[in-house]
Amino acid sequence: MDKLWMAPNGLHVEPAEAEDAAALAKLHAAGFYRGWPVADFVTFLSDKATPVYVACDAKRRIAGFAVIRTVADEAELLSIAVEPKWRGKGVGRALLQAVFADLLMSPARKMFLEVDEHNSAAIALYMRLGFVTISSRKGYYTHPDGSAATALVMARDLG
Repeated sequence: MDKLWMAPNGLHVEPAEAEDAAALAKLHAAGFYRGWPVADFVTFLSDKATPVYVACDAKRRIAGFAVIRTVADEAELLSIAVEPKWRGKGVGRALLQAVFADLLMSPARKMFLEVDEHNSAAIALYMRLGFVTISSRKGYYTHPDGSAATALVMARDLG
């Protein structure tokens, strides 16, 4: 294995593999109102422009993942999800730090993301990692009750 980053609680971060698609789709569906199908993850995993990172244990049980897209000198966090039992334990931070470390070896110089304005835990993590809000998108997210939520657009320099 050529890429491996340490994570808390005996976990590590590594690139996802093709056989992870179903587990990633299940984890995404558990964390988001509109989960992505397995086919989307199969596509991400087969495209060098959409690297997927997993936080897992020595037996490769996945605790969380991050998917990014790179285009020219920009990267976008498409999604990040952490198993409920692993939330608040530094897994999301470890995933993003691995992404940042990996992107140092790429042309990407800035990273963007969108986050629901009501997701205070994610916003706090992103702010601790140097992201700042640069704009918003009203009605970007749909909640299970049909209400619409604003997405905050955040960005961070990669170095």
